[in-house]
Amino acid sequence: MKSFARICTLFVLAMQCAWLACSPARAQGLEVTPTNVVFGPGQTAATLTVTNRGDQKVSFQIRGFSWLQDAQGNDVLEPSASLLASPPIASIEAGGSQVVRLILRQPPQGREATYRILFDQLPPPHQAGVVRILLRLSIPAFAEPQTEVTPQLHWRVAHDEGGWWLIAANTGSRHLTLGNLKLLAPDGQELRVTVASPPHILAGATKRWPIAESAGLTANEALRVTATADVGTVDERVFVESGP
Repeated sequence: MKSFARICTLFVLAMQCAWLACSPARAQGLEVTPTNVVFGPGQTAATLTVTNRGDQKVSFQIRGFSWLQDAQGNDVLEPSASLLASPPIASIEAGGSQVVRLILRQPPQGREATYRILFDQLPPPHQAGVVRILLRLSIPAFAEPQTEVTPQLHWRVAHDEGGWWLIAANTGSRHLTLGNLKLLAPDGQELRVTVASPPHILAGATKRWPIAESAGLTANEALRVTATADVGTVDERVFVESGP
């Protein structure tokens, strides 16, 4: 099971460029909308629309997975019966479309529930001399409870054997999606932060980003972190913890 989760994580990372896009996800003539699913309070159903803009019939499979983040901030997916797709497998003729119903079987309590929907194009009949690259999409799905949920981030800069890190812990009850993350020195100079991981910080999770330019950082120094977010903006002071 753990090895399966790691494989799924690699596919998720490969698709991170489309996570914040408002436009449909497109590849090989296939179009999937939306690219971000939200179940509001009390909502137990949503839909995906799959459109085949190619010139050949295509088949696909859709599965729901629970989505967590481990202590290092890596995404972990596990098969889940809480989020179902109907139909789970379908075929679409060229120029056609298919509506897939997403069913949430267990509404969350107290905190947002997070899932990933894996969309897999299924292989066509074998054709000699033809190599096909099959499409996989990973679509985030967020389910809100009846109670109000909010993210709450706590920032710090710390050091370990791997170097200096900008660290954010989300102690709130909802995810936060970040973009355009910047770390600024007291004189306003930007410290380059390597943002190579997905942009979501789930409730109860911690993510960290390596600081490429960390020379001269001193304990208790006050830096500034800014970012855009799906619920506003981030502009906070962040303190440097004791160095190695």
